[in-house]
Amino acid sequence: MSEGSDRLSKLAYFLVGGGIGAVIALLFAPRSGRETREIIAQRASEGKERVFSASRNVGDRVTTYIDKGREVVPAQKEQISAAIEAGKQAYRDEKAKGQLSTE
Repeated sequence: MSEGSDRLSKLAYFLVGGGIGAVIALLFAPRSGRETREIIAQRASEGKERVFSASRNVGDRVTTYIDKGREVVPAQKEQISAAIEAGKQAYRDEKAKGQLSTE
């Protein structure tokens, strides 16, 4: 048998097997095509709603975190500024003490 004939027979077996599988799938399908399409459309719609709901929840959480951040940042900034100023003042006080004791 030639190589081309072997490939042709394999292709024929493949196509026959695919046809038999399609016929069996149609015979044993639990629903009609219309019902299947309706179920697919319904599930797609439900999935779309879940995605929209989840995105709204995430958006709400992000907004909440941003609002909390806007409240916290000024307070933290004020505390850091106060700590820096206290450090500067302590430096000045120690420097002044050092100048008085050396004189």
